[in-house]
Amino acid sequence: MDFDNMKNMPIKDIDINTLVDIRDVSVSKDLPKEKRIAEFVRQIKNPFCYRCGKFVVKASFAENGVTMEDCLKSILL
Repeated sequence: MDFDNMKNMPIKDIDINTLVDIRDVSVSKDLPKEKRIAEFVRQIKNPFCYRCGKFVVKASFAENGVTMEDCLKSILL
């Protein structure tokens, strides 16, 4: 998979009909972490851009090393 192209594709250039709806993705919690990640990527096809109903979701991540978990902890504290 070409994750760089997926990550850098402008949202206006993406056909919503080609995106997977995240509500249709189901990954067993019993799988080891690496297999859960692989299964999620296999089903979602593009982890940087997907649908949630009629909405297009484009995910991006900061390169500063702060995890989502750390961000949520700081918000809650």
